[in-house]
Amino acid sequence: MIQLAQFPAELELALWFHDAVYEVKAKDNEAQSARWASQALLQSGASAEQIQRVQDLIMASCHQTAPSEAEAKLLVDIDLAILGAEPRRFAEYDAQVRVEYSWVPGWIYRSKRKQVLRSFLAREAIYSTPHFRAQLEAQARFTLSALLG
Repeated sequence: MIQLAQFPAELELALWFHDAVYEVKAKDNEAQSARWASQALLQSGASAEQIQRVQDLIMASCHQTAPSEAEAKLLVDIDLAILGAEPRRFAEYDAQVRVEYSWVPGWIYRSKRKQVLRSFLAREAIYSTPHFRAQLEAQARFTLSALLG
């Protein structure tokens, strides 16, 4: 999918770094990951524009709003590709997420998890790029609908 990018190197770096800092209970993982990426890129001689693109892409992985830039749309679609995975793989992923949040009481976890998954299902389109929409949208909607009942 990197070949669909206008700036493939920056996209790949953002994908590598977007979860470089990952503390389940933290609210600023993406910001910390973006800072780390910026420091590494600065030390390796990247331009200010390249560093800014990587930072922006990492921050797009917060999923706070639908991305508007083509590169961010691609990164977010890659990040959400698991939603369109075949059911067995999605179930494995879903179980892994539960393990990450094992410290959360079951009834709270189930409520919040459903809320997150419903937010994706409520979108006009889960995927922003034509490629991912064509490849994964139907499966993602089927899987999420079945899971949410």
